[in-house]
This record gives sequence, structure tokens and C-alpha cells, in this order.
Amino acid sequence: MGAFYTFPNISRFGMTSEEFATRFLEEEKVAVVPGTAFGDCGEGFVRVSYAYSLDNLKEALGRMERFVKRLDGRE
Repeated sequence: MGAFYTFPNISRFGMTSEEFATRFLEEEKVAVVPGTAFGDCGEGFVRVSYAYSLDNLKEALGRMERFVKRLDGRE
């Protein structure tokens, strides 16, 4: 049995998983779930589903790349 999720570590960005998820949704229109939805140990992570079409997944990952670069000051 498997799942269609990944749980990347976002702690380097200096914000809570809730803040990251909210900003990502507001700025890039892509939803992820804050890691804290799965307990206190989930802080510093977000859950990303990849159960979408390849085109939708490519679009979402492109937006995530742009968002992360902006947070890193590379855009």
C-alpha cells in the first residue's frame, strides 16, 4: 500500500508550517497542508499531494520552485 504524498522540510525558511502553507496559497495559489495538522512533530514540514495529472503537477512544482527561490532571495 502506498500514498501520493511527500513531506518536505521547510524549516530553513524561518516560518511555521502554517505560515508557509498560507503564504504559498496566497502568493502562488497552490495548497499544501501544514505539517502540524499531523501533530507537533510535523512542525517544519508541509504535506504535498502528487495525485494529480502530470500537467497539473508540473505547474504546481514550477510555482513551488518560484516561491522557494523568492524566499531564498534568488528571484
